[in-house]
Amino acid sequence: MSEPTSRFLRACRGLDVDATPVWFMRQAGRSLPEFRALRDKWAFFDVVRSAELTAEVTMQPVRRLGVDAAILFSDIVVPLMAIGVEVEMRPGVGPVFPEPFRTEADLARLRPLEPLDAPYVTDAVKVLVAELDVPLIGFAGAPFTVASYLVEGGPSRTYTRTKALMYGEPDLFRRLLFALADLAVSSLRGQIGAGAAAVQLFDSWAGALAPDDYRTHVLPATRRVFEGLADLDVPRIHYGLGTGLLLGDIAASGADVVGLDFHVHLDEARDVVGGLAVQGNLDPSVCLAPWDVVAGRVDDVLARAGGRPGHVFNLGHGVLPETDPAILRRVVERVHGGR
Repeated sequence: MSEPTSRFLRACRGLDVDATPVWFMRQAGRSLPEFRALRDKWAFFDVVRSAELTAEVTMQPVRRLGVDAAILFSDIVVPLMAIGVEVEMRPGVGPVFPEPFRTEADLARLRPLEPLDAPYVTDAVKVLVAELDVPLIGFAGAPFTVASYLVEGGPSRTYTRTKALMYGEPDLFRRLLFALADLAVSSLRGQIGAGAAAVQLFDSWAGALAPDDYRTHVLPATRRVFEGLADLDVPRIHYGLGTGLLLGDIAASGADVVGLDFHVHLDEARDVVGGLAVQGNLDPSVCLAPWDVVAGRVDDVLARAGGRPGHVFNLGHGVLPETDPAILRRVVERVHGGR
């Protein structure tokens, strides 16, 4: 394993850095006026299916904010769309599946992802690697989170159908999650093969599960994803929202970096995950407050990191659409050592 030179990759490996690296989940899009201007002309999936538009959106926050890493602009449902599962992106709602997963017969719709199914993804990665001067992060949705959209038919607050399937038909649920794990592995390997320098697995809704249920029904499929990438020399990040009680299990999933949400103190979470690097964990809502409040909370996260190697500064969830990009820029500068 060669020693990386970028701050972000060095921090992911637990190596010394000249300044704490920083990037923001959902930095590509949402709050940036240049992204909104682009979206006035193009539908979401039109952007995703265009390597050139994807590259442009991905690079926008790097230019404006000065972050230490870019993350590919896409969506966790893209691999499903690529294999022919019908999905709609409804404004103000999110991804919606007109034909949700309901029975064992639906497994037949989850065929393997082939390289030519989504060439726009790998093409975008190649364009970005040639243009960027910071590492590119690829990503995929974790099996449980993707399953929740597929089973519920869209976003959910209760995950009732998903949990009912998990409890009532555990074998079918396991097969569903393993099929989605294989889909994630294929997608991530394609992104890495095209040049992505790190990958993040988003299990955004795993916090809806009790620890025993996570450990029994979900963790095996998550491990399958990371095991499928074990031969590749890239940092693997695992992030989940509301997963404070699951951090010990997440640390045992095979990830190299544990993404922390804003419900936990960074120093206390580090004690749970052991020697793994951590990423996080400023509350995104703080960025809507006056600058002196933001600065104080940034300083608190850094103080809890204690100057120890292995910390990537980030938000504890995605950038909120109403966030002023100028505040994000000041956060980057403060994390890097400025005022």
